[in-house]
Parts: sequence; structure tokens; C-alpha cells
Amino acid sequence: MDYQITGEIAQTASLTLDRDDLLWASKGSIVSHNPSIEWDLKIPGGIGGALRRSLSGEGISLAQIRPLAPGAHVVLGANAPGHIAAWDLADGPVLTTRGAFLAAWGEQIDISVSVARRAGAAVFGGAGLFLQRVSGRGTVLVHGSGDFSEQSLEASETLVVSTGNLAAFADSIDYDVRAVGSLKKTLFGHEGLFMTHLRGPGKVLLQTLKRTAVQPAGRTR
Repeated sequence: MDYQITGEIAQTASLTLDRDDLLWASKGSIVSHNPSIEWDLKIPGGIGGALRRSLSGEGISLAQIRPLAPGAHVVLGANAPGHIAAWDLADGPVLTTRGAFLAAWGEQIDISVSVARRAGAAVFGGAGLFLQRVSGRGTVLVHGSGDFSEQSLEASETLVVSTGNLAAFADSIDYDVRAVGSLKKTLFGHEGLFMTHLRGPGKVLLQTLKRTAVQPAGRTR
């Protein structure tokens, strides 16, 4: 599948589908398409994962997009200022935080919901108890509010992230939360009570603008 990411303030992704291509996209993310595109709402993984998907903040279903003829073309966007990054699944599965998933395609793509490994991260880490997990062989488009900051963590290397700035990270990353420290920082630091701690190895995508829980990508704000 050919794709091009364009724009500066609110980027979009233009995709051209071949005959057998199948594209999954966040609901509400379709900006435009030509008559050679058909789409419907489907639940990845079937009914069994519907409940956990609803708790992930991405909604139960995604848009499943198929070509009807050569030259099928669709434009996707997140309806919000920000940038789009392509995640190559050759680097391993990716976990996306609430609102960061935009689209995915490729061979044996599996879109499921993963439960946070640590209770503290689930409650206080800003990523939520349920994270969307995408695996297989292909590409995932991730939307981040503002600009992206990409970090690559070595084994046991730790990165401390402010709540809401975490967009996506490799499945190999372990994350937890810890208190920010002193009462002064808690009351006047404007970072909340906790900070997220990420431990490598793996890649991390940070967004420079904090995303709130009520503003997922692919939905009108």
C-alpha cells in the first residue's frame, strides 16, 4: 500500500490501496475517498474482544476499508492538531494509548487490547488500564498531539514521562508510575501526583501536547 503523510499543523495520511489490501482505521478518521473505496464497521477479533475494546477508549469497532477497483484512494486524519508517525511492525508489536491509533495494514495484522501490566500504571499512568495492541507484519499509523519525540531505550534504560505525553511504545517496554516527590512539586509543579516510568528495551513515541482522555484520535472534538 502506498501512503503519504502531508500537512504541518494537522497532518493527514493519503493512502492508495491495491486489489487485495485491507485497511483498519479509527472511527471518524475518514476525511475523503474516491468511489473505488468501500468501508464498514467491524470489530477486530470478533465479539470476544468487544468489551475490552470499549474500555480501551477506542470504541468497540473500527472502520474496515477495502478497494473496489484499481486506484482506490482514501485520506485519513485525526480531526485535531498534531502529527502522524508510521510504526513498522518489523520492530515488534506496538501499544497505543487512548486516541493514538489512526490506522494499520499488512499481513496477519492483529488488533487486540492489552491489559496494563502494573496496577499503578493502570490507575495513574495516563495510559489507562486497557491499551490497544497491534501486531503482525505491516505498518501502523500513530497520531500524536503536537509534535513527536521519538526515544529508543536500551535494556534497563529508564525514561520518566509526564502524564498524557505518552502516545505509543514497543510491547517490550515495561512501564509503571511513581509519585513526583515533594509536596511542593505535587501542589505547584502542574505535573499531577505521578509520573510514568518507562524501562527498555524498545522504542517510545512521545507527544509534545498532552492528550486528554476525552479527546481520542479519529473523533470530532
